[in-house]
Amino acid sequence: MPVSMYKISVPVFIRALNVLAGLLDKAEAHAAEKKVPLDDLFNARLAPDMLPLSGQIQRVSDTSKNAIGRLTGVPAPSFPDEEKNFAELRERIAKTIAFLETVKPSDLEKSDDREVTISFGKLKFTFTGVDYLLKFALPNFFFHVTTTYDILRNRGVAVGKVDYLGPYN
Repeated sequence: MPVSMYKISVPVFIRALNVLAGLLDKAEAHAAEKKVPLDDLFNARLAPDMLPLSGQIQRVSDTSKNAIGRLTGVPAPSFPDEEKNFAELRERIAKTIAFLETVKPSDLEKSDDREVTISFGKLKFTFTGVDYLLKFALPNFFFHVTTTYDILRNRGVAVGKVDYLGPYN
C-alpha cells in the first residue's frame, strides 16, 4: 500500500510544531529558573548570519503552511514576521497547526504529480509535488526545527533527543 502525500506531510508538520511548543516550554522554565531574560533566548542565534530563534520558528511555520498550500492549491494564510515574545511565537504555532488541521487527505490526492515552482531571487526550481515535499519542503522544515533545538541547547536549556523527537502519537 503506498504512503499518501497527506501522511508524509500534515501529521509530520503538526507533530514537529507541537515539539516546538514543548521546546518553548522548556526554554521558559530554564529562563525562570536561571533568571535569564526571555528576550535573550528569543533573539539567540547560533551564528551572526543566522536567523534568531524567533526567525527559526517563523520559518518552520511558513515552510509547513506554504508547502501544503503549494501542494493543494489552497492559499496558505500569511502571518507577518512580527512576533515579539514567546506568547506570540506560541500563537503563530497554534495558528499554523489550526490551518494544517483543516487539510483533509483528499485535498492532497494527486498532489504527488502536481507541478510546484519556487523562486529565490533569480533562482527558480520546478519539482513534482512528491519531489518538492521530500527533497525541499521537509528538509527545509526540519533544518529550522533542528536549528531551534540547537539554539536552545547552545544557550544551556536542558533539552535532549527525547525532547526533539517528542511523543510518538
